[in-house]
Amino acid sequence: MTTDMTKGNISKHLITFSIPLILGNLFQLTYNAADSIFVGRYVGTKALAAVGTANPIMNIVMFLIIGICMGASVLMSEYFGSGNIKKLKREVSTTMIGGFIFTSCVIAFCVVFTKPILRLTRTPEELIPDASLYLRIIFFGLIFTFLYNVFAATLRSIGDSKTPLKFLMISSVLNVLMDILFLKYFKMGVEGAAIATVTAEMLSSIFCITYIYLKVPLLRFSRKEMVLDKTLLRITINYSWVTAMQQTCLYVGKVLVQGAVNPLGVQAIAAFNAVNRVDDFAFMPQQSIAQAMTTFLAQNRGAKKEERIKPGLWTGLKLESIYWTIILVVVFFGSRNIMRLFISGSDSIVINMGIIYLQMMAFFYLLPSWTNGIQGYFRGMGDLKITLMSTFVQMIGRVIFSYILAPRFGVAGIAVSCGLGWIVMLSYEVPFFVKSIKKS
Repeated sequence: MTTDMTKGNISKHLITFSIPLILGNLFQLTYNAADSIFVGRYVGTKALAAVGTANPIMNIVMFLIIGICMGASVLMSEYFGSGNIKKLKREVSTTMIGGFIFTSCVIAFCVVFTKPILRLTRTPEELIPDASLYLRIIFFGLIFTFLYNVFAATLRSIGDSKTPLKFLMISSVLNVLMDILFLKYFKMGVEGAAIATVTAEMLSSIFCITYIYLKVPLLRFSRKEMVLDKTLLRITINYSWVTAMQQTCLYVGKVLVQGAVNPLGVQAIAAFNAVNRVDDFAFMPQQSIAQAMTTFLAQNRGAKKEERIKPGLWTGLKLESIYWTIILVVVFFGSRNIMRLFISGSDSIVINMGIIYLQMMAFFYLLPSWTNGIQGYFRGMGDLKITLMSTFVQMIGRVIFSYILAPRFGVAGIAVSCGLGWIVMLSYEVPFFVKSIKKS
């Protein structure tokens, strides 16, 4: 089902498009959260710490691929908004072929250099065997990550955010069931958690591809239409590399921050892994609202509907702030129960570390809600370099503050460094934002 956002009620478009994106990302996060919850409960704190050290590295590679799909989707939305279906299909085929080749090269590189990458992040030697086993299985499954995200991005670019949600819901439930089966009953350890995640990702990609082939004639390709258009490839790379670098930059920062946490010991690593999962649940809906803004603005920019751009922007920022109010209440007052999902009640030190972190972050989450909204605006307007540079300065600020504060304040110092990093980010992008708004 396609949705033309160039006409009709703006608030309704953004809300109805955002909600499936938010739910979809929340279900996708259950892949990794389920791994951490069940690994922590059924395998142990050491295994949880191993998965925790592996996850930032995994996320760098995954979001490099997802970033490519997001960048291409801006062009897809623009071509759909302008009514140029032939160019839309050519863009999709170019992204599919080019992205498949790129993903295959990434898989080969990552599998070969898994252990050196872990040692580069100062991972304790005792955690490397489990962490490297977990990562290599995840890396082999990256081809399914690409396939799902490229087809999901294509559907979203034509206004259909509900269908990818349905497939994610199904695969997320299956992932949880497989985690319980592999970890609790088969005692497979971190290997079982990784296999469950890859299998779920594979199923979601198969569902998405099958649906498009059967139900969306607009996106059905003949053999002649599957071409790598060199001109479009250059344009796509120009968009995608900036978005991919932005996504990667964000998670490179997480890896570097992990390097500041690792010397604090296994308990701190386990606590940080658990709270990182909560961070993801806080951030992803903010990013989903920003993605809805991007699609809305790109479609209207392609259709030359400039009068709808500012109202779309302000509506999106209001939605970001409303979401922060909800997450503030849930995280601040539910921090103890949240930590008990990941850690058994006997490990009170880890639980208390997590509570302090979460109660501070509950207030700091307001800052990324604004930065995500502003970035959604710039992506929709086709100005991707500002989003890259603002993410870069945020990463630099957060990492510097982490290495200063973590040795003194532990995991709580990491929370403060996050807040300071977002302040640095806003200081960079707000002047450009104000200048752009005045021009439009």
